Amino acid sequence: MSRAQDYPESGELVVCTVKSVKNFGAFVTLDEYGDKEGFVHVRDVATGWVKYIRDYIREGQKIVCKVLDVDSSKGHIDLSLKSVNEHQKREKIQQWKNENKAEKLLEITAERLGITLQAAYDAFGYDLLEEYETLYGSFETIAAAPDEFRRENTGDWVEALIEVAVENVTPPYVQIEAFLELMSAAPDGVDRIRKALLAAKEAPGDAKVRIQYVGAPRYRVVITADEYKIAEEVLKSVSSLALDSIVAGGGEGVVKRVGKS
Repeated sequence: MSRAQDYPESGELVVCTVKSVKNFGAFVTLDEYGDKEGFVHVRDVATGWVKYIRDYIREGQKIVCKVLDVDSSKGHIDLSLKSVNEHQKREKIQQWKNENKAEKLLEITAERLGITLQAAYDAFGYDLLEEYETLYGSFETIAAAPDEFRRENTGDWVEALIEVAVENVTPPYVQIEAFLELMSAAPDGVDRIRKALLAAKEAPGDAKVRIQYVGAPRYRVVITADEYKIAEEVLKSVSSLALDSIVAGGGEGVVKRVGKS
């Protein structure tokens, strides 16, 4: 959402600022698209007959519209206010606010690195947008799992970005990690380990389970959940299922928590 340079797509919800209101409609600027101009025809301001358009829309107002049609060759963007319900409006405004906050955080990161905001976008900001879809989503992910982000990324900017994320963003979820060490000396030992890992991923609970191969015999288990209590319970289930399966097949295994003895 941040730094959008092109045109929105039909059906997209956009945050707009009302610039002028006429009897036949309203001219607005699209906040997320470089203040490109759009138009809301009076028929798309509200359902039913609109007697006084200013009863529904006024200059300086922030509104959320749905994109009806885009003609980039002429610079025309047709919008609808009546097609957006209150729930959609609240969600879109919150997303817009989050993206504005995220850009401020990226600017802080750039200052700590001694570079401009645009240089930060060029170096890693656009990559974050591509991977996480929203800039704020990248900060939430980093704040929730800084060690994992550190492992998966390299560059002088990584530590500065992690520092800013952890200082300023409360993640919407938590992550915990552990290592499973699974061993089997049987001729089909690889299949038995695979069976144990598949069993582990069937653990019950409202959480996401991710298992990554590190290097024989180690496998990293990452649990993502809304609360630490839930994550710990799911990790316990995952570990038990994996260990029970490998032991039942004649092998052995152990679980080691990251950061714990």
